[in-house]
Parts: sequence; structure tokens; C-alpha cells
Amino acid sequence: MAATIRLKWVYEPASPEDGKRILVDRLWPRGMTKEKVDIVYWAKAISPSNDLRKWYGHDPERWDEFRDRYYSELHANPDGLQALLEHLGAGDVTFLYSSKEHRINNAVALRDYVLPMLRKKRKVS
Repeated sequence: MAATIRLKWVYEPASPEDGKRILVDRLWPRGMTKEKVDIVYWAKAISPSNDLRKWYGHDPERWDEFRDRYYSELHANPDGLQALLEHLGAGDVTFLYSSKEHRINNAVALRDYVLPMLRKKRKVS
């Protein structure tokens, strides 16, 4: 499984350290071409629902509840989650997000949700 999962604002240039680049937002980033985003996978199916995304609005006071609701959505979507996990093979991975809020966004929540799964899988292998 992935050696590391980095997080990166999609508007920053791609770099070799990124490894596999995965867009984890539901909406395509404004003003960005496919070439600029340079992804191997768009995890649109497991990004927060439109209702959840709009409710959250990157309000820091809603972060804990947003994360809990998002985790419930992820838990209810095993096929989408499995599709993402299949892209997290050997090597480094970078989750790309478009939020201007760099500390509390869906990429942070997704990384925190997926990392324990990857660690558990490593121990089993």
C-alpha cells in the first residue's frame, strides 16, 4: 500500500514528490485543465455529498460534525472506497483538494479515514 499520503492544494504545480495524484473533490477545480491537474484518478464518488459540502461551508465550528457525517457517507459507499484503495498501491500518493482552507477540508478527513485501513492491511500482508 501507499508509503505516504500527502495533501496538496490543486492550484500548486505538480512535482515528482507527489507520486500518484488523486483529486478528492466532487467538483472539478475552477480554471484548471486536465493537463494542469495531472491526476491518475478522480475520486468523485467518495467526495462529500453536495448537501454535506454546502452544509459544512468550511466553518471551523462544524469540522467535527462534518468529519463524522463524511465518515458515515464513506462507510455507506464501500464500492467507491474500494475503487480509491485500489489506486493506493506501492509508492507515494497525493490527495488534491481545491479548498482554500488547508487544515480542515475533505482531503484531511479522507486521509485520516484511509490511513488506518492501509496500516491494517500492511500488518496482514
